[in-house]
Amino acid sequence: MKTFNLILALFFIVSTSCAQKSPRLEAKGAVNGAQIMIDYGAPSVKGRTVWGDLEKYGAIWRAGANENTTISFDKNVKVNGKTLAAGKYGFFLIPNESGDWVAIFNKKNDGWGAYSYSEADDALRVNLKPEFVGDVQEQLMYAVDNSGIVFAWDKARLHLSVE
Repeated sequence: MKTFNLILALFFIVSTSCAQKSPRLEAKGAVNGAQIMIDYGAPSVKGRTVWGDLEKYGAIWRAGANENTTISFDKNVKVNGKTLAAGKYGFFLIPNESGDWVAIFNKKNDGWGAYSYSEADDALRVNLKPEFVGDVQEQLMYAVDNSGIVFAWDKARLHLSVE
């Protein structure tokens, strides 16, 4: 019995110490008949300064935590008016202190962070106007609504139109 309790205690210690602090989540939906699936690690604000500190202005960011955020489309679509072929893409953002942010759909969809990111693999880049609101979205959230993809984290909100 002591051996069983020791094994149980070790299992608990290992499982809690190895648990991801930014859980892997999915957002799914359809826009104009195109199925969209977003797979991402969801970090939390935890009282930190996100924009300009945790996520540097002018730097490529994996738009989530841990493994790359990926976005899949089962049909060819237009994102913010620009054509994007059906497929699975690594999704990145470049937040900027002022002006537009850049959303990037990259052909490499299996990286960790932005370490293996290469602009040569970009399938599409679109500029977005971020909206900053008064309330904090504690955990990073993606959603698919009837007009596209919604992003919310900290006080930043982004919308990518999909048609």
